[in-house]
Amino acid sequence: MALPIPEGSATTALPTLATAAPPPLPSLVSSRQLRMQRIGRSLRLWIPVSILGVIIFTAFIWPLVYTLPSPTNGNILDAGLPPFSPGHLLGTDPVGVDLFSYYVYGTQTSLEIAVGTTIIGMAIGCAIGVTAAFAGGWVDAVLSRVLDILIAFPALILVLVVSYALGPSKLHLTYALAFFSIPVFGRVARGATLVLRSSPFMTAARLSGTRNWRIIARHIMPNILPGIISFSLLGLGLVIIIEGAIDFLGQGIEPPQPSLGQAIAQGQTTMTATPEYVLMPSIGLLILVIALNMFGDALRERWGVQ
Repeated sequence: MALPIPEGSATTALPTLATAAPPPLPSLVSSRQLRMQRIGRSLRLWIPVSILGVIIFTAFIWPLVYTLPSPTNGNILDAGLPPFSPGHLLGTDPVGVDLFSYYVYGTQTSLEIAVGTTIIGMAIGCAIGVTAAFAGGWVDAVLSRVLDILIAFPALILVLVVSYALGPSKLHLTYALAFFSIPVFGRVARGATLVLRSSPFMTAARLSGTRNWRIIARHIMPNILPGIISFSLLGLGLVIIIEGAIDFLGQGIEPPQPSLGQAIAQGQTTMTATPEYVLMPSIGLLILVIALNMFGDALRERWGVQ
């Protein structure tokens, strides 16, 4: 039997258990932003890859598929033709050489020198840098000072001296540029190895009795290669610029072998009358270097390399 409630007394509500609110759903703005970030990362990678693919196809595969005019021997009767002339896409120079063919083979030469220089510099520089950081002590001190001395020299002057001493040729220019790139790769590899040397897995590998060459091959090189590769792509652009400058100064590729630097040097003699002789190879060189830098930045961002 329920007790009667006195008149005038206040009624109190029984306490209720508070239910937790469901987590808010992600807003449309945040999901759109994530989608745009993914699209932006993809574009930052595939745009330079597409540009480099077109350049590499045009420079190396197109001459094998389609017979191009000679890049060195021209017909004086076809001298000075404007762009989009029949049989000459970009016209001809004052001696009748097809400009499109000259730029294709000049780009091929620049890429061959840049890739060869980078491979030599990466192999020797990484070997020196990893050895210095892994050994430590007086070995690190001596090798580091050698790398510092080489880096202290101005790159263009150093390459000019080596190229002048060896003589103008594609192979000698590759050696000269590799001599400049070795200390750069050595410093990068040494810094990356120093970061890994004190890590726990390196200590565990030493305590387990693993030989030094196995530690370098299985633990150090796989961890520093992403950074070295992304840096090498950035270095390719710098090597191409220096190679063009050496060719422009007449100490690089021996004429009449085509190169973009020589195309700019030859065009600047008639720049006031025909500026396209300088603008076309310069724009091509600019696009190539920018695409390489963008590709290197995209890989560095994707791999998380600092």
